[in-house]
Amino acid sequence: QVQVVESGGGLAQPGGSLRLSCAASGIIFSIISMGWYRQAPGKQRELVATITSGGSLNYADSVKDRFTISADSARNMVYLQMDSLKPEDTATYYCNAVARSSRYDFVYWGQGTQVTVSS
Repeated sequence: QVQVVESGGGLAQPGGSLRLSCAASGIIFSIISMGWYRQAPGKQRELVATITSGGSLNYADSVKDRFTISADSARNMVYLQMDSLKPEDTATYYCNAVARSSRYDFVYWGQGTQVTVSS
């Protein structure tokens, strides 16, 4: 059974830090990328950061120079270090894993973890 499980969310003050972790298991095809997306109330889900199996990184402009994505491919884990947090970073953060078979790409999502930035 495929599982994508996030952890590490919570409450942080503006300017503070949080670290999110995500573990993917049960995926039989090769994972080609993992990443983080977020969704604030009343807004669409948006990309935060992704990392490919080759190490290529992609960040949303709003988090560049504040957030850092990293991965442990051997363990199918991805992390998001969030520094200099702002109230507008408040959202539910979702982990994403993309796996590739010989014919198709499969996209898996976690259940989400809440991040609240408030004083």
